[in-house]
Amino acid sequence: MPSRIPMLQIEVTLYRVRPEIWRRLLVPANARLDWLHAVLQVAMGWNNSHLHRFNVNGRLYSNTQYHFAEYEDDPVILEEADFKLGDVVYGEGAIFSYEYDFGDDWQHQMVVDRVLPPDSGVPRAALCTDGQRACPPEDCGGSWGYEELLSALRNRRHPEHARMRQWVGREFDAEAFDIAYTNLWLRKLPWPHVSVPQLGRVLTGRDKAS
Repeated sequence: MPSRIPMLQIEVTLYRVRPEIWRRLLVPANARLDWLHAVLQVAMGWNNSHLHRFNVNGRLYSNTQYHFAEYEDDPVILEEADFKLGDVVYGEGAIFSYEYDFGDDWQHQMVVDRVLPPDSGVPRAALCTDGQRACPPEDCGGSWGYEELLSALRNRRHPEHARMRQWVGREFDAEAFDIAYTNLWLRKLPWPHVSVPQLGRVLTGRDKAS
């Protein structure tokens, strides 16, 4: 069924990685931030094995069951499931960020490119309309570690080539990105809430089938 609420077109770009790794997503304005987190995990290619948080104009949102202000001077962490995207991100040109894996520090810049009207005919679901390049492997050491990993994989004479191939455990094509496959798994995300086990099953299915 067509949505009766606006859709936000959001461009997501991974910081400090060249060439750029990015996705263009359509997401309902009434999507909760926890649902948007699930969308980003599927669309980017992560596997939800680390903490995350959104930063919108200096306010931090996350799953407070796992990530919370531990000390008195820590920034306040707001429960992401209590907030809808359209209530915290205002209109075209809005910029916010999504951080995943605080050790590797994967920072995603998120820009609202367009706001589509309710009668646009776009189904109520997340949709990936464009993107480029594969997601870095989990736990590869952030942008610097990923650059080193690619250098080793591309050069058979690199002293770490064999070890890095074994560590990745599969053929890794940094240029690969399949929009149709991404949307297949985005459609499997329950609306309007995705539990951690549900997201895990979707991500496991995505990775086993790839």
